[in-house]
Amino acid sequence: MHDPRRTLNFPSWFNARDLGGYPTSDGQTTRWRSILRADDPAQLTSEGLQTLADFGVATVVDLRWPEEIADSPNPIRDLGHIRYHNISLLSRTGGEWAALTGEISKERWVCAVLEHSRSELRSVLTTIANCAPGPLLFHCVAGKDRTGTIAAMLLALADVIPEAIAYDYAMSSENLRESYLVRHAHLGREAILEALRCPPEGVHNMLEFLDGFGGVAGYLADIGLADDEIERLRARLR
Repeated sequence: MHDPRRTLNFPSWFNARDLGGYPTSDGQTTRWRSILRADDPAQLTSEGLQTLADFGVATVVDLRWPEEIADSPNPIRDLGHIRYHNISLLSRTGGEWAALTGEISKERWVCAVLEHSRSELRSVLTTIANCAPGPLLFHCVAGKDRTGTIAAMLLALADVIPEAIAYDYAMSSENLRESYLVRHAHLGREAILEALRCPPEGVHNMLEFLDGFGGVAGYLADIGLADDEIERLRARLR
């Protein structure tokens, strides 16, 4: 499933990629240059920001908490030609999310988001469904957990095969490994690698959870998306 076209080489981004080219259950592949996922844009150099603009990104959805944005402002907000939306995916603050969910295993993390962030997921996915044409990018800090959840749901809605969804989800661990081992060396190697772990089982558990709603489209309808919004989301990658 590796395709070098998927990696977005924007200077100083470590975990940016296109969701195009993934195989679907009907023998097709997902559309290129439509949906992009990434880590924190505050890392981008001026050259990286120019590369982003040259790529033609039209919309950016920032999934971080307000406190994270205050600590690491998003430079994309200053690019007037790109529409910017901040929708915190995990409650209003990190403390609120921790109090709501407690300790969650990596394997059950996405399921916890689907259980506890229904209104936030509705806001994020409605925004994506109703955004202007052109490449759309969403991100959090590392671009692995919150970003990985949205990516996995969009890929599932596009009928991407489970193995490919799990591959995309797990790819973040490898993408971030070397930079995080250097950047956060004071935390120790084992702690860093555990924090970066994005187990494929997380996606398979998510798909099993969604089966209880008749699949991802049924879940999206249950949290309040209209049929035409669900179809527009699917059309983003098909």
